Amino acid sequence: MARILIVDDAAITRTMLRAILEKAGHQVTEAADGDAALAAFREHPAQAAFVDIFMPGKEGLATIKELLEIAPALPIIAISAGSTFTDTETLGWAKSYGAKYTLPKPLSAAAILDTLKLIFG
Repeated sequence: MARILIVDDAAITRTMLRAILEKAGHQVTEAADGDAALAAFREHPAQAAFVDIFMPGKEGLATIKELLEIAPALPIIAISAGSTFTDTETLGWAKSYGAKYTLPKPLSAAAILDTLKLIFG
């Protein structure tokens, strides 16, 4: 299966995504912020990435932009619960930065696996 990068400052989200992805047979690399994600991606390139939008340090939109500078064809799944903006607004911004797919939080296993089927068939 694929190597997938998870970028989210919430440990519970990373743990939940890891469990779903590993159960489906994928290898997972985790990062708690954008800078760690870029370092992890350079060391272990992924075939897809889940990227949270709101994180301390390098936030998700900048992370998406920089990941796509390194790997322009990388399928990015932006994830967000929103903030003072709705999740629809923030996920729309992510698409404008190059995210191919978006998922609102709370995430469901079905939505995650359905999105991966769109990417990997």
